[in-house]
Amino acid sequence: MNKQEFDLLNIIKKEAYVNQRQLSEASGYSLGKVNTSLAELVEAGYLNADYRLTEQAKELFTENRPNQAVILAAGAGMRMIPINTEVSKGMLEVRGETLVERLIKQLKEKGIHKITIVVGFMKEQYEYLIDEYGVELVYNKEYAVKNNLFSLAKVKDRLENAYIVPCDLWCRTNPFSETELYSWYMIDEMPDEDSTIRMNRKMELKAVGDSEAGNHMVGIAYINKESARTLEQKISEMKEHRRYYNSFWEDAAMEKGKMILFPKEVKKGDVLEINTLEQLRDLDENSDQLNSELLDIIAETLSCEQKEITEIEPLKKGMTNRSFRFRCGEKRYIMRVPGEGTDKMINRSQEYDVYQVIGPKGICDPVRYMSKEKGYKITEFLEGARNCDAENENDVKACMKYLRNVHEQNLKVDHSFDLFEQIEKYEQYRNGEKSIYRDYEKTKEKMYELKFFVDQQEKEYTLTHIDAVPDNFLFVDDRIYLIDWEYSGMQDPHVDIAMFAIYALYEKEQIDRLIDAYFTEGCLEEVRTKIYCYIAICGFLWSNWCEYKRILGVEFGEYSLKQYRYAKEFYRLAKERMEND
Repeated sequence: MNKQEFDLLNIIKKEAYVNQRQLSEASGYSLGKVNTSLAELVEAGYLNADYRLTEQAKELFTENRPNQAVILAAGAGMRMIPINTEVSKGMLEVRGETLVERLIKQLKEKGIHKITIVVGFMKEQYEYLIDEYGVELVYNKEYAVKNNLFSLAKVKDRLENAYIVPCDLWCRTNPFSETELYSWYMIDEMPDEDSTIRMNRKMELKAVGDSEAGNHMVGIAYINKESARTLEQKISEMKEHRRYYNSFWEDAAMEKGKMILFPKEVKKGDVLEINTLEQLRDLDENSDQLNSELLDIIAETLSCEQKEITEIEPLKKGMTNRSFRFRCGEKRYIMRVPGEGTDKMINRSQEYDVYQVIGPKGICDPVRYMSKEKGYKITEFLEGARNCDAENENDVKACMKYLRNVHEQNLKVDHSFDLFEQIEKYEQYRNGEKSIYRDYEKTKEKMYELKFFVDQQEKEYTLTHIDAVPDNFLFVDDRIYLIDWEYSGMQDPHVDIAMFAIYALYEKEQIDRLIDAYFTEGCLEEVRTKIYCYIAICGFLWSNWCEYKRILGVEFGEYSLKQYRYAKEFYRLAKERMEND
């Protein structure tokens, strides 16, 4: 049967047959299509001559009856920032009811009581639903580094005659049914440039081209027994490959450029996706979640009303923090929110002291607010700014000139950044778990060999950025800012040269050019050897940092591996130089 025939059969079951015109109005199909489809249904044995359901049709309904649901609620909902720092997206309240509870109630209204919720971010917030509604929670520990294909993979054996439902939807009316006849995927009538599919005239969901707009993807789906087998097999294959880490589950439902599911189109506004604070505000301006600590801080700092805080959007997830940009009045700002595990890695009181020293010097972007306790920070957004291009020789020379000027101001704070103390600290944070590197202990011994050499060298300690990487140099018009001083402390300033190099993933030749750009008068050989040592030691430091972040569920791929390689390769280069001196 085709989709039109399925739809007419469903209408007849729910409303009983009256006449073709009634079926045309209820289905949206033309009278001609209705007449043709009715004839096909009679011939196939699903309707009798009076257009009543046959036993064959009743069996079809029984086979396809919905009996379970999977709610996807693992993601952190980054577009919901800053609210997502306090509450999981499924727990957003709209008109006095959480999104996930409304969905559960709507499912139960249609007789669907076997409900599984895949959780991850703030999983504890969903625990009460087990007792309240009899749901089952399944934990996806990879929620922070893989997309929702991997959430569905956790429950791929629960897709037969099941609804798949994102947790961040508010459905005006109940989108579920006691009867289903085919597998479908819900879209709405609005065009969407971010969509990957569109409904064609054949009632198929086809992949869109790069320049096409698709139909807005609502995300609710119904999967019958036949489609469940196909989907389970495809998910099982895809989850074994790294290239699918960022894939949505819908990617598994695509075959030869089209979905294996029929489209189910709804009108704009029937189902609303709550992805941003402003969408929540539009739907329910009295929602309790709008009383956010972060919004309160912004309003107080900028002397504005919360409703004046607009255009909120998450910025690219950083290695340490999550940040978002927003507008208040004529200006835009950035608010930093510390990421997972940063309370162990960064002393926010010390960072605060650093900004008291550098702020009046105009070295960094203008800071409007900073919390010693929680690490929240609000800075003015520098319009027209761009990051240093580590492959652009002129950019690199300008950054090294600026960095040296900062160092030569000989700024002081009351704390230091000890490289080996930090290495030991990150190692302890693994709580006894062995390093993923098999020769870790040997490599660590080599780093301490380099420490002996470095400790013998002349050094003039000053306030050192520690994270002076290309991304933290901002070019704005005719000047440079050096931002993000959270790791900074008293240290040999030549550590900053090493940090720039290893973040940029430079090879040795590029590193030598970088050193020469800093020491325009020429670099002493023993200083160059010392910087080689720092490259090895700092690579080892950040590989330990990456190991700790991996335990927290944050993976850095090539960056992590490359840092460990710096430790080993530049140990060898530094030792060769020591032996030849």
